[in-house]
Amino acid sequence: MRDSIFRALLWTLRLLLPAEGRHAAEQPVTPTVPVPPSPWSRPWTAPSAREVREIFRDEHTRQLPAPQRERSYAAAFARIGVDYDHPTMPLGSLVRRERVAA
Repeated sequence: MRDSIFRALLWTLRLLLPAEGRHAAEQPVTPTVPVPPSPWSRPWTAPSAREVREIFRDEHTRQLPAPQRERSYAAAFARIGVDYDHPTMPLGSLVRRERVAA
């Protein structure tokens, strides 16, 4: 009788308690993908709209010819630490539009 009670108790415990062995090992944790930093977490590094308007609305600069005006814009942006990418040669001289006979 004790033997049957012991076997029933052992069978119940095996069902309720976790098993031991290689199959009961914890599954490996999948590595989490790092969240990219938000662009809003860094301070604003570009010039403000007010600064840019002052550069483009300068009366002295507006009276200059186009190439000198672009150089003046580039120099003004360089003073505030911004690289102003202006064209170094007119693209109209390189690109020619010709009609193609259809």
